[in-house]
Amino acid sequence: MSVYKVASRYAKSLLDLAQEQGKLEDVKANIEQFVSVVKENTALRAVLANPIITFEKKYAILDQLFKDKFDASVLAFFKIMIYKGRGEILYSTAQEFLRGYNVIKGVVEATVTSASTLSTENFEALKSLIAKELGAEVILTNKVDASLIGGFVVKVGDKQVDTSISRKLEDLERYLAVRSV
Repeated sequence: MSVYKVASRYAKSLLDLAQEQGKLEDVKANIEQFVSVVKENTALRAVLANPIITFEKKYAILDQLFKDKFDASVLAFFKIMIYKGRGEILYSTAQEFLRGYNVIKGVVEATVTSASTLSTENFEALKSLIAKELGAEVILTNKVDASLIGGFVVKVGDKQVDTSISRKLEDLERYLAVRSV
C-alpha cells in the first residue's frame, strides 16, 4: 500500500476521533504546530523515519516537545503510530489531516504563480474571484517564477488556468510550426 494511502487512513481516523470528541479545532491547531516544527527541523523527521531508533525514544522525543502544548488525544495518536512502526509517515499523516480538515470545512487551497510577487490588491482580488467561483473559502499562496515573463498560473486541486506570456509564446510557436509544414 502506498505511503499516501496509509497516511490518509491514519489522518481520517484522527479526524473522526477529533470530531467525535468535539475537539476538531484544537487538534487542527496541534497538527499545524507539529507540521511547522517538523518542516523546520529535518533532524526530527529523520529521527522519526529511522528504523534503528527505538519506539520508546521516538515517542519520548515527541512527548518532551509537545507534552504540555498538545491535546492528550493527539499525543496518544502519535504514540499509536510510532508503536505501530509508522513514525516515518507521521509528517505525511499530519499533512493529510490538514487536507481532510479543509475538505470538512469547505476550504480550498490554491496557488498562483506569477512572474513577480502580486500586489496585495491584486492578490486579494484574485483570492475573492476564486472564492466566488468555487463558492468556498480559499487559502491562496503566491509563488514567483520569472520564466513566466508575465501573467500568472492559478492551480486549484487538479485544475489549472495558465495566462502566462511564456505559455502564449509556446502556443504561438506550436501554431507556426504546424502552419509551416
